[in-house]
Amino acid sequence: MRSPIHKEGFFIAGIMFAAGFISSVVSKWIGRLFYLFGAFTIYFFRDPERQIPQGESLIVSPADGKIVGIDSVEHVPFIDGPAKRISIFLSIFDVHINRAPIKGKVEYRHYAPGEFLPAFEPKASIKNEMNTIGIEDSDGSRVVVRQIAGLIARRILCWKNPGDRIERGDRFGLIRFGSRTDIFLPLDARVEVSLGQRVQGGATVIARRV
Repeated sequence: MRSPIHKEGFFIAGIMFAAGFISSVVSKWIGRLFYLFGAFTIYFFRDPERQIPQGESLIVSPADGKIVGIDSVEHVPFIDGPAKRISIFLSIFDVHINRAPIKGKVEYRHYAPGEFLPAFEPKASIKNEMNTIGIEDSDGSRVVVRQIAGLIARRILCWKNPGDRIERGDRFGLIRFGSRTDIFLPLDARVEVSLGQRVQGGATVIARRV
């Protein structure tokens, strides 16, 4: 049975609780502060199950959060041309597990170091640390997902590599402590979300292939 908390959360929370126990010898208030941070860490790394929508044309959200951008870009690696982009901002209160938007095969992965601008800023998608994966379905349609570190985020995790098969809604990565996730779609995809809308990774249909 899958744990409702990602294992990375237990490690960090364990450090916080240990620090709280040690600090409480000197100051109960400092100890309580570490215990509070530990409890929040457990909350932050929650990993809930999701009901994945069924339908070959559906593209689901790769992340929980708020839609902060819907636009087009001239060129996207792996898609090798123009694409529609949907940007999702994840606050520290959102689930930070990333999920696959479509079923297919991971054919591309690229990591780029960078800055740590606030994730909601447009420049974050260019200047910040990021990890990008490209997925191709059985019909040859390609979708790109980009994990972008934010002001607080200092670690991007991705568990999939080129050659791996992936199902729609599968967990593929994690960004810890505030971040942004961009998804790039074919120009003929029909966007099903709007600016300001809140979405759930793996559960919210954000577009349809036509």
